[in-house]
Amino acid sequence: MSALTQYRITASSASELANSIEAAVASGEFSPGERLPSVRRLAAEVGLSPVTVAAGLAELRRRGVVVSEPRRGTRIGDAPPIGSSLRPLPVPVGARDLSRGNPDPALLPNLERALAHTRLPVHLYGDPADLPELVAHARERLRADGLPSEELCVTSGALDAIERVLQAHLRTGDRVAVESPGYAALFDVLRAHGLVTEPVEVDDRGMLPERLRDALARGADAVIIVPRGQNPTGAALDQARARELRDVLDEFPRALVVEDDHLGPVAGCELHTTLGDRERWAATRSVAKALGPDLRLAILTGDPQTIARVQGRQRCGPGWVSHILQALVLRLWTDPVVTEQIARASDTYARRRMLLLERLGARGVRAHGASGLNVWVPVEDEAVAVAALLQRGWVAAPGAPYRLTDDAPAIRVTTATLTEPEAERLSLDIAEILLAAGPTRSG
Repeated sequence: MSALTQYRITASSASELANSIEAAVASGEFSPGERLPSVRRLAAEVGLSPVTVAAGLAELRRRGVVVSEPRRGTRIGDAPPIGSSLRPLPVPVGARDLSRGNPDPALLPNLERALAHTRLPVHLYGDPADLPELVAHARERLRADGLPSEELCVTSGALDAIERVLQAHLRTGDRVAVESPGYAALFDVLRAHGLVTEPVEVDDRGMLPERLRDALARGADAVIIVPRGQNPTGAALDQARARELRDVLDEFPRALVVEDDHLGPVAGCELHTTLGDRERWAATRSVAKALGPDLRLAILTGDPQTIARVQGRQRCGPGWVSHILQALVLRLWTDPVVTEQIARASDTYARRRMLLLERLGARGVRAHGASGLNVWVPVEDEAVAVAALLQRGWVAAPGAPYRLTDDAPAIRVTTATLTEPEAERLSLDIAEILLAAGPTRSG
């Protein structure tokens, strides 16, 4: 008996089936990632034709509730755009959680100290949306990294910026070239808007130019690129790869290009941009990893039309990002103590990441992490590897939510808080687990 039968779904049409499954997700009856029966089995269980069931699942895919993958069937999305009463599973007592991609709290600025020295503004309706001082400082930072910064606006984080840019230019059914493996939350945003993902393979230097050309030739209307600190693989563009990608993008001048520099100064490497003289483009710079995830603020730069459209959509919705938050970020950005702390955090993250990579390499384990806060470890079977690590007291993230294709299984390990003794023990545990699972090690 499947979960659908246990939930007693009844439907007389494709729309009723879609609404019933969506309601089951909202009530917590269906969990994120849970697999659904095949179309024929589901049709038999609910008393509908396979054609009707297929139409219902297609509607759920359009809403971003379910994900269908070649040879893997259909499952509830890992983060469907539905509020749910289902609580996330707690981390077992005593387990070391390396799955969430968080920065090290000990390396974040002291917000109480910053607030005590921040003059908090009183903002009223009709006042400018963005603090001029924050915009001016952000413009200097972006110019120092070689990014055009004539047009800027403030958004509630990088994903908010990307979502608004895509809404400004794309429509349901448009195709977006994205990195695979790539950021799972971005995939969920694209699905929620009915956009079609075009996976582009990456290596340690970022998107592969020929694969990007293939995706654009297939009709991709937009491209989203993470130039450094790529999540989950840690890929980072170097100067040569950025130039190669820019050459490919020049062949498709109408494509919208979005760069997501979500890690910014704590990525652990220099920024190399793919942005040139384009008609439609945007770039984000988030403060979440350097200053704290609860500071929901990012700077968005782009072509004049894109920025104007985003600002217009903000006015129609929230109006602006809190000026208290903007003033706090400005205070942190201009504090020499915080500047030094961010530089120290970047060095620390790089050292911890490289430590695990070195320990894994010494034991013959192939892994990736050229920059950022994570290490990506190929495995034979993700479920087996995650379960085996949990038995040894480690919580790692399975790679499935980050992959758009059915190959190259892996796990993601966040190294932001990893100590040297932990790196030694974790690398030994991973090596033993992979050795027991099969030949996935390098010679």
